[in-house]
Amino acid sequence: MTLSRIRAAYEGLLETIVFLLMTALAIEVIVGVVFRSLGESLVWYDEVASILLAWLTYYGAALAAHKRAHIGFSGLVDSLRPALRVPAVIFAEACVISFFALTAWVGWSIMDVLATDYLVSIPEVSVNYTQSVIPIGALLFIIAQLLNLPQVLAEARDPRTQRTHPAEVNP
Repeated sequence: MTLSRIRAAYEGLLETIVFLLMTALAIEVIVGVVFRSLGESLVWYDEVASILLAWLTYYGAALAAHKRAHIGFSGLVDSLRPALRVPAVIFAEACVISFFALTAWVGWSIMDVLATDYLVSIPEVSVNYTQSVIPIGALLFIIAQLLNLPQVLAEARDPRTQRTHPAEVNP
């Protein structure tokens, strides 16, 4: 399987997860509003909505990373001499991957602390389950960065991307 096919499959997986989470959140909010308007508020509504929003944020961030849609400084890298572009890209990617590796590690290590906690409104659901999105989301972000790394390095090596005039940095 080629890297482009792996990237496409990964993007499809993340898009599916994000779509399902958005759909679940929308349905949950509509159901909550309907029940509240009928005077029968759901006790679990707020807590579940918060959890779905957090999951959507983490999985959506991984999808955005995969699409290279996060805020970046490509103009800065493009303005560097070719000899400095690749080291700058490697440094930047190493910083991002290190940050999310630390996030995954801390997210995983805190799971032991949360092992005995349960949701307030749904005591059958462990907080461990809901907070697992932190290490999982961080790992998905790292995978996205690694899948993009060959393309990012190729762009950094391409002499046609060099910009020399400040007005050209952000056309």
